[in-house]
Amino acid sequence: MDHLLLRTVIAVSLIAVAALPIGLVFGATSGWVSFSGGVLLLLLHHVRHVDLLVDWLKQPTPGQVPAGRGSWDYVFALLHRFELTQTRQHQQIARTLARFRQAGRAHPDGVVILDANNRIEWCNDTAETYFDLNVETDAGQPVTNLVRQPEFVAYLESGDYAHPVELRAPRGAGVVVSVQIVPYGDAQKLLLSRDITRLEKLETMRRDFVANVSHELRTPLTVLSGFLETIKELELDPKRSRDYLNLMTEQSTRMQRIVDDLLTLSTLESAPGPSLDERVRVAPLLGRLRADAAALSGGRHKIVLDAGANFDLLGAENEIASAFGNIVSNAIRYTPAGGEVRLTWRASANAAEFAVQDTGIGITAEHIPRLTERFYRVDRGRSRETGGTGLGLAIVKHILTRHQATLDIKSEPGRGSRFAVRFSGRRVFPAAVAADGERHRA
Repeated sequence: MDHLLLRTVIAVSLIAVAALPIGLVFGATSGWVSFSGGVLLLLLHHVRHVDLLVDWLKQPTPGQVPAGRGSWDYVFALLHRFELTQTRQHQQIARTLARFRQAGRAHPDGVVILDANNRIEWCNDTAETYFDLNVETDAGQPVTNLVRQPEFVAYLESGDYAHPVELRAPRGAGVVVSVQIVPYGDAQKLLLSRDITRLEKLETMRRDFVANVSHELRTPLTVLSGFLETIKELELDPKRSRDYLNLMTEQSTRMQRIVDDLLTLSTLESAPGPSLDERVRVAPLLGRLRADAAALSGGRHKIVLDAGANFDLLGAENEIASAFGNIVSNAIRYTPAGGEVRLTWRASANAAEFAVQDTGIGITAEHIPRLTERFYRVDRGRSRETGGTGLGLAIVKHILTRHQATLDIKSEPGRGSRFAVRFSGRRVFPAAVAADGERHRA
């Protein structure tokens, strides 16, 4: 502005200098008229540029700052420079905001920004999924119009956000979401949400596990306690005493099996365990499994071993033997006398499968997904009669997971079941190679 004033003063001085000779030659009136005309033209020049400036300020279009002449050229040049600086700053802010929004959209947790009136300003993709929102159509809507669970509404209105609240997500069956509000800024809020379905399931499994262990151990302990009281208080003949002692031994053995299986599970879950690159000779293993099956059956079943191509496995032999043995023993226990249990081994360079097929009682479809849960029983009474602990298939699951193998179960009530363990080609190799390898190691 000082520059414009200086240029104006200089212009008026030049007009006065030009009008002075005219006044001396043609008289004072002509001089004043000339000076007044020059000042008027200078004023019109300034008024015109002020008008251009006002018009641009009414609608400041980027890149269209008007061009000026004379002293106004400098003013408009400064304005143009200021506009370029502001444009660059706005672009930088826009890029930063876009990056923050991209980061927010990519965040695995749900994020919703609420204004002072709890209206939705923005949300990311995860929050859209959890609460069935649409950031384009739902912006400006009160969040309680869209997330209507009573526990959430009460939490929002309480003002106490020290702890999160758990909600069932409207979209997605069985999804549990932990929701917490974080106030910030000028009465704004962040609504943060996280999928805790897996944690909820683990907690449920933990509670069920404790309850099941207590239940499984309570029954034999009750029997043992009852017999001990009877033996202590009554005089029994030797035969009755032996019968009671046999029953007590049976119950204590059952508890021992449960404890042993629990320890096996604990080892599989928490410890690295043995090396998984041991060369497992499958042919002798299958022979032992068949012999164990025949002994468990006691001649009540037809045991068939159908071993195919001569391939072996890479893994922990004791774990693989335990997994296969659990599947075989289950087939024996749940197949009525006179039925058949068939052990099959098929392998190639690309994959291998060990399958146990029986003609037993079968399993209904709704039970199959839960068979590998700890202590899960289709028929609790029958499981105890057959001597099962309810942990065998849970052990099988952990062993197969360690060996990158899968368990496929097919069953039909009244027609039997087929349990198939499948290994990838990385754990299969020709038996002859295994034998050579063992000789070299020895």
